[in-house]
Amino acid sequence: SEKVLKVATSIPRDNLVSLGTCFGKFTKSQKFRLSVMALDFLAPYAKYKVWVKPGSEQSFLYGNHVLKSGLGRITENTAQYQGVVVYSMADVPLGFGVAAKSTQECRKVDPMAIVVFHQADVGEYVRNEDTLT
Repeated sequence: SEKVLKVATSIPRDNLVSLGTCFGKFTKSQKFRLSVMALDFLAPYAKYKVWVKPGSEQSFLYGNHVLKSGLGRITENTAQYQGVVVYSMADVPLGFGVAAKSTQECRKVDPMAIVVFHQADVGEYVRNEDTLT
């Protein structure tokens, strides 16, 4: 926000580490991992979305992957390993994931197959409140 920006101008540039919202972190292998703090900013612009059934919402919020049996809907033409935003059936953004199967493959797999790999979810606020930055 502009209010934070104006306050930051009073801090010398050498002492200022960062400003704004942390969208994620780089891993030791130099890959960028999205943080749940970016969800509110990125969810409205997501091209690929996955909706989970009410029974699978809690499982996803505990950090588990989404199974075919918990899949409510998926955006058409989602490719395998494509980044997706996970929504509840009430269109509430729950977190981020990576599509383990394409849209076409999701129709054919068995109910216990993983269709979305878990990456980040809003449950992290509770699970990692001490280490979340």
